[in-house]
Amino acid sequence: MANQESTSSSDKILLAATRIAQAHGYGGLNLRTLAQEVGIKAASLYHHFPSKADLAAAVAKRYWEDAAAALEVLSAKTPDAADCLRKFPGTFRASLENDNRMCLASFMTAEYDDLPDVVKIEIQAFADVNVAWLGKNLVAAGIVGSRDAKKRARAIFAAVSGAQLMARGRSDIKLFDALIDSYRSAGLLPE
Repeated sequence: MANQESTSSSDKILLAATRIAQAHGYGGLNLRTLAQEVGIKAASLYHHFPSKADLAAAVAKRYWEDAAAALEVLSAKTPDAADCLRKFPGTFRASLENDNRMCLASFMTAEYDDLPDVVKIEIQAFADVNVAWLGKNLVAAGIVGSRDAKKRARAIFAAVSGAQLMARGRSDIKLFDALIDSYRSAGLLPE
C-alpha cells in the first residue's frame, strides 16, 4: 500500500511538473511552487526526486515515452501512413489547446545550454522518437525513400515545432493551423 501511495505521489508530482514546465520551462520549474500545487512540503519532493535535475529528467522521459505511445496509437488507429502524417501536427496542436501550453521538449530545447546533462538526454530522445516515427511513415507512404527519410522527417518536426512556437507567442491557435496548411501547400506535409 505504501508503494502505491508513493507511486501516486510521484505521478502527481510529475503531472504538475509537466504543466509547469510546459508553461515556464526548466528555469521556471520552481520546486516550492510545485510542492504547493501538489499539496506537499518542498522537502518531500526530494523523497521522490533527489534533485531538480532528476525531477526534470523524469518529467522529460515520461513526456517522450507518452509521445511515443501516442504516436503508436495514432499508427494503430490510422493504417494509412500518409493519413498518419496528416494527423501528426495535431499532436503539437493539443498543447496549444491546453491553455496555450507548448511542447515541453520544445520549451526545454530553447534552454538547452542551461540544462543538466540528464535532462538533455531525455529532451533529445523526444526529438529522436518523433523523427523516427515521421521517417517510418514517410517511407511507408512512398513520399521519400529510406535514404531521404530522416532529412525530411527532421524538416517536418522542425516546421511543426516552429509553428507551435509562433502560435504560442501570439496566443493564436489559428496561426498554427494556417502554418500547417502552408506546409501542406508547399508539399512538406501531405495534403
